[in-house]
Amino acid sequence: MPARNEMPSTLKRSPKKAQDTWAKAHDSAVDTYGEGERAHRTAFSAVKHSFEKVGDRWEAKGRKGPSDAQAARSRKAKPTRTAGGVDANATKDHLMDVAKRLDIRGRSRMTKPELVEAIQKANNSSTRKARGG
Repeated sequence: MPARNEMPSTLKRSPKKAQDTWAKAHDSAVDTYGEGERAHRTAFSAVKHSFEKVGDRWEAKGRKGPSDAQAARSRKAKPTRTAGGVDANATKDHLMDVAKRLDIRGRSRMTKPELVEAIQKANNSSTRKARGG
């Protein structure tokens, strides 16, 4: 599969099911839209439906569904910012658990949007470290 050669490093460190989801969606999107950014966005959208980014890898979510407002919108709606793989639609308790696993300081005083942002920053930092940067 061509998608396996272009798979992002975060997915290479993730469960096989996440890798298979990305590869299948990517190859289908390439057939539909051609190679490029749109195929990658489509593949990540498929991954975010069942997985969330925790640190430098993707983990299965407790429930399937859109991960943020961008994923839940209709195609005709104005695009919004994504939560970068964080399941922003999860409960605050779940987000607190993820923040604890990522050792985010001050998490007990954070609001749900603040938790999402802090997790997103921690994930980005973990990914940079895993890539050696």
